[in-house]
Amino acid sequence: MKTLVIIAHPNLDQSRINRTWMEELKKHEEITIHRLYEAYPDGKINAEHEQKLLEAHDRIVLQFPFFWYSTPSLLKQWQDEVLSYGWAYGEGGDKLHGKELGLAISTFGPEDSYGPAGYNNFTMETLTAPLQQTSNLIGTRFMPLFVLNGVMHVTDEELAENAKAYATHVLQPAMVNA
Repeated sequence: MKTLVIIAHPNLDQSRINRTWMEELKKHEEITIHRLYEAYPDGKINAEHEQKLLEAHDRIVLQFPFFWYSTPSLLKQWQDEVLSYGWAYGEGGDKLHGKELGLAISTFGPEDSYGPAGYNNFTMETLTAPLQQTSNLIGTRFMPLFVLNGVMHVTDEELAENAKAYATHVLQPAMVNA
């Protein structure tokens, strides 16, 4: 299975969590890593190139820090420009059908803050529902979430273990029931 991990972090080199995740994934040659902010520092996305990348892979993972209960702005722009009508959805928009789409998210808030009793009030599944619906619309199979909460309190040992778990998550076959 060919896997594309699109990393959307505006300061990846300064990110402890997302950079460590990326370094762990680099150990696996079957994973293509695409750094969105590095590819488009001017914000001018080459939609045709991005679509070819997506077509060449079976599994697509969007990796990002959770910003204001959403994706970083460049990833939202990427969705708007790359997942276009007639290509990703709508009449003739079947280029991603049958592929898998996953999310790998780091959050500042602790795990217990994401739920009805927590200060974020909603679960991560609820907060990421728009991305799951995007997956539904474009015909991809939505993978279980991979989330690391409370990033400010993760020890180096916990992060190393989590990065290995992330690579295992990204590489496992058939994560979603067809």
